[in-house]
Amino acid sequence: MKIRSNFYILLTSFTVLLFACQSNSEPAKARSKFGDLNTKAGSGQIIYADTTSPHYQNIIAKLDSFYKIQVAGGFNGSVLLGEKGKVFYERYFGYGNKEKHALLNSQSASQLASTSKTFTGAAVLYLQQHNYLNIEDKVQFYLPSFPYGDITVKMLLNHRSGLPDYLKWYGQYVKDTRTPVYNDDILKLMVKHRPKPDFKANTAFKYSNSNYAILALVIEAVTDMKYADFMKRYIFEPLGMSHTFVYDPAYGLPGNAAISYKYNWTREPDMFADGVYGDKGIYSTVRDMYLWDQSFYQEKMLNNETLELAYGPCSFEKPGIKNYGLGWRMLCFSSGNKIVYHNGWWHGNNTVFYRFIKENMTFIILGNKYNSNIYRQSKVLYSLIKNVPVSSGFDEE
Repeated sequence: MKIRSNFYILLTSFTVLLFACQSNSEPAKARSKFGDLNTKAGSGQIIYADTTSPHYQNIIAKLDSFYKIQVAGGFNGSVLLGEKGKVFYERYFGYGNKEKHALLNSQSASQLASTSKTFTGAAVLYLQQHNYLNIEDKVQFYLPSFPYGDITVKMLLNHRSGLPDYLKWYGQYVKDTRTPVYNDDILKLMVKHRPKPDFKANTAFKYSNSNYAILALVIEAVTDMKYADFMKRYIFEPLGMSHTFVYDPAYGLPGNAAISYKYNWTREPDMFADGVYGDKGIYSTVRDMYLWDQSFYQEKMLNNETLELAYGPCSFEKPGIKNYGLGWRMLCFSSGNKIVYHNGWWHGNNTVFYRFIKENMTFIILGNKYNSNIYRQSKVLYSLIKNVPVSSGFDEE
């Protein structure tokens, strides 16, 4: 009896230990089914700096002169610059709808293009923060049909998956490249044709829109909600981003949205990839984007621990200050200073979203008429504001 009793205790202890080890190795399987997190619509209040001081008057005069030259060179878009939580420069240059002679204004939502990835990445980390997913899990855990078994959620976030960009291979399998398709269609093509990876998972960095198109499906699988609905309910509305939305070509653009134009004012029509979201597809205004920017300093959505994870560089194969975290490009200086940013380009839309973390200074530029010079503006803006040489804000200190 005593031997049996001891054996029973030993067996029970071993069973408990076994289940504990399984739980630690597969943490996501013990995670809760997505529930209704507490959210409420925010006020969306923008705070403005007192720009009547000689300091700001001097800066604003220089900025206005700079943008007069940019507009003469073809720039058409919205600009907002903020520092320490307060906007000190906001301008709208040109048309939101050229045919209707409708000028851009504070409610003109523009296509963010790849800057949309900052939202998709933050949404995934938000779900991890609330224990609904684990970025170290394989993608197949959430999307069983996903045909690449060695890729994790984190590898999608930091572009180390090796997934080839669907924008480059879609036309090899589908003749009609004009009709918009959606993320499910991209996944089905992956399952059917299994496009060859660019490299073995987690051995290199290569920017690929496929990563964020799949992440949007992961969000939908975890939450049992459409990506657009989740973003609206858990991000846009709680932060007061009242003019921000996910584009669906089936419904077209609302009247306040800025039209996308080529450099010669020819409209950019939709094509197959315009139905795909997560990698792009979010429309927003400069004011809403500043609310997005400030939400990180205020920890309204992501806490500091999660932000440190998001801002952490993930690729070190190539030397230099440029890197990519979890949804963010970044410039990491030897001084410890860091610029976190994400640009975007889709059709005629050029987007700049620069965040100087140490200074809590933000540049938001949303162009809706193609102009590659937009990407060069940040260096000049920094030099004008700080009264330093053009390169100093972006080089080693």
